[in-house]
Amino acid sequence: MSSLYVLLPATPVTAQTELEYVVSSNGRAVSHHAAAPVALLPPVSGAGSEVVLVAPAAALSWHRVELPKGLGPRSPRLRAVLEGLLEDRLLDEPENLHFALEPRPQPGGPVWVSVCDRAWLRAAMQAMENAGRPASRIVPEFAPEGDPALFAIGEPQAARLVCAGREGVFLLPLTSGSLALLPGLPETTPVVSEPAVAVLAEQVMQHPPQLQQPAERLLLAARSAWDLAQFDFASSGRDRAFKKLSTGWAGFLRSPQWRPARWGVALLLLVQLAGLNAWAWKERSALSTKREATRNLLTQTFPNVRAVVDAPLQMEREVASLRQATGAPSGRDLETVLGVVATAAPPGRTATGIEFTGNEVRVRGLTGNEAEAQPLLKGLRTQGYAANLQGDVLVVRPEAQP
Repeated sequence: MSSLYVLLPATPVTAQTELEYVVSSNGRAVSHHAAAPVALLPPVSGAGSEVVLVAPAAALSWHRVELPKGLGPRSPRLRAVLEGLLEDRLLDEPENLHFALEPRPQPGGPVWVSVCDRAWLRAAMQAMENAGRPASRIVPEFAPEGDPALFAIGEPQAARLVCAGREGVFLLPLTSGSLALLPGLPETTPVVSEPAVAVLAEQVMQHPPQLQQPAERLLLAARSAWDLAQFDFASSGRDRAFKKLSTGWAGFLRSPQWRPARWGVALLLLVQLAGLNAWAWKERSALSTKREATRNLLTQTFPNVRAVVDAPLQMEREVASLRQATGAPSGRDLETVLGVVATAAPPGRTATGIEFTGNEVRVRGLTGNEAEAQPLLKGLRTQGYAANLQGDVLVVRPEAQP
């Protein structure tokens, strides 16, 4: 299983645009990274794989608003409300922009809204779809979440400083003058730099930064819960549900924080399998004991039986032979069946016809209708006989037969 992570440029994407990408099998380790036109991007493969587009910090602006109470993420009025709340803060017409809310926004409280050019995002998604790489998610390169951190990115000629944390995302030139424009930060705020601008970052920040490859930053951005594919860029409800299920399943299979849960599930399955095997062994042992007891009963009762093939059937045959030899009546004999019928028959009724076929006795004339036959049928069943009425004929079998 492999997933594709693509960093979008801040300029419109065309078929000739080279895109930086990362291929990863688990979403944490880089398997391969390079740059290629959209049509030459590697395909994804395997269950749970996905294509994640990473929107660069230069293409996004961030705004904090307070949603009215009762207005949820699925409200049809949400976009109109956001346009009204952000109209005075935007540099472009709202209809030309795309909005995305933070994950699980709380109505009545402050929420972060990401804003980008709608045509730019549509061109990127369309190019990916035309190349057979439809996006599963769109995440920001940096999001207003977590503890604050400083990132030095880009090339030495156009180095940039990004401050990202729950208080917002700030994009500034990587110069000493930009430090005064940052919000108040703790002295322990981590500083992370790409290797290309590490020397410049050390000069500006006055201490060595932690090195991070751009490919690693893409994978880190993809772990965010943000998804910019909202409103008219959102998939259908079924597609979203499948995408969330697929992504969640892939995360469960690959993420280190789920390792104890995976071990627990595996251990539970092993315990269940061992329990089923133990139960099956116990049932087989009990069945074998019963069969052995039946064989012993047959051979002890009828010593002339040497080979036991079907103990119940052989015992029934031996009992029938013994009964025939001694002249003892059987429950299948005509006399026995007729005696039982006579005790259960309605008073004053006389049979007008009797037919015996060996397996059943058919008696005519004892009942006139179904209601009158019910006491007779019930009485025969209590004696261990199966009986039913077929027209005016009472059919009696010594035992219930399918």
